Amino acid sequence: MQKIRITGVPEHFNFPWIKVIEQQPFLKDGIELEWIEESRGSGAMNKALRVGSTDIALVLTESFIKDRIEGNPSRVIGFHIASPLIWGIHISARSPQSSLTELEDAPFLISRYGSGSHLMAFLLAQREGWASDKLKFEVIDNLDGAKKAFENPEPKMFLWEKYTTKPLVDAGQFKRVGEIPTPWPCFVIVATENVLAKHSSIIEKLRDLVYAYVKEMVKHTDFVKIIAQNYGLEEVDVKEWLQQTQWANNNEIPESVLMDTVHTLQRLDLIKNTVSLENIKFGL
Repeated sequence: MQKIRITGVPEHFNFPWIKVIEQQPFLKDGIELEWIEESRGSGAMNKALRVGSTDIALVLTESFIKDRIEGNPSRVIGFHIASPLIWGIHISARSPQSSLTELEDAPFLISRYGSGSHLMAFLLAQREGWASDKLKFEVIDNLDGAKKAFENPEPKMFLWEKYTTKPLVDAGQFKRVGEIPTPWPCFVIVATENVLAKHSSIIEKLRDLVYAYVKEMVKHTDFVKIIAQNYGLEEVDVKEWLQQTQWANNNEIPESVLMDTVHTLQRLDLIKNTVSLENIKFGL
């Protein structure tokens, strides 16, 4: 039995992938699917793709494109989430500061360099008129690392998906001082060139099974309750999140979206070179 490993963050976005993987649709083809949770985010998933410890990953668009340009041997096979990600801008609830205008000199807590929490700091700086060459960063690995850092009242910013952190805001551990959306669809489905060379037809079928599951999932009358129960969220927050979230349900990859991401990263001086669309996506 061969195995195809799929990696994603332990967040509500990935529920349809988990459910399709549970069905093990390719056992008759001699292939077992394995779901791997990666709490450290897209930077860690890019590394896993590079070293071959996963075959498919659900990665933040900007994070993968930067890493692909820098040599990641993987390709985009479709979008996972077709809507922007709303990043919450957080500080410790113990910090006396309460607005972004007080935080220009505060360091950013990031899961790792090249992650979404790292790259989005540059977009935030651009929006706020801060000098990007003066940004400071501290690597804390994941959400648990941010919790530990926020035990100290020293002002430090942490960018993370706002509904994932909402329970911590409600509990008085985090203070949200703003939001920033990605200017592009937020998650792409990425597969290594190695696994595509061996199993491209299976991967195409898997992707399309997820798209089909999504179409039915959003019609389910208990969908809000299911997501809330599985991810420890309030139903009212899930309803609000769903109003802002659209799962991709087809394999269309608009050139303009990916290239806009490339050009934005270049404008922020986060990449030195650009690439063609053909060097980013896989032609399934």
